[in-house]
Amino acid sequence: MAPQQSLKQPPQQSSQPALLEVATHDGDSDRVATVLPGRGYSCEAPLLHYTRLLLRTRGWTVRTVRWPIPPTPEQLLDLAPDLLDAMHARTHLVVAKSLSTRLLPLAVQRDLPGIWLTPLLREPAVRDAAELAGAPTLLVGGTADPYWDADAARRSGQQVLEVTGADHSMEVAGNVGASLQALQKVLAAAGDLLDDLP
Repeated sequence: MAPQQSLKQPPQQSSQPALLEVATHDGDSDRVATVLPGRGYSCEAPLLHYTRLLLRTRGWTVRTVRWPIPPTPEQLLDLAPDLLDAMHARTHLVVAKSLSTRLLPLAVQRDLPGIWLTPLLREPAVRDAAELAGAPTLLVGGTADPYWDADAARRSGQQVLEVTGADHSMEVAGNVGASLQALQKVLAAAGDLLDDLP
């Protein structure tokens, strides 16, 4: 694995650029996945950790993004070129959790396939982008997640996985078995999307 690289300087104030660290696990240079964390949900947490593992076992190059301080919405948009345009591959897949799903409109503009975990579909820009996506797109949410909009997900026409009782971490409160089953469902749906990609 390549060492982490700081692409921007740490912010001293909210108006300054956010710190962005990218670690790359080399695989097939024609298939690259960029994995983006949520505000408090790192790439070491179950959904993103096992999705990265799935990608690596299938031979993908995997770029793991970390930020010590989560970016503001404006900072996240400023980071988009580093996040979405830094790799030139036949297939560039975006795997994003929560906060990072605000990049869905920009991914759609670039015709990038995506796995959008607990997307912020109650935000109009994210919801509208989901409906416009032309590349393979998977939307994943749970019925106990206040940020999930099941109607918007279904209307989008995209691949949708909705897990009954799952919260914003895609876990079922007080039920370890159901939480593990939810994780298995997410990985199975992600695997199906990967099967559709070149």
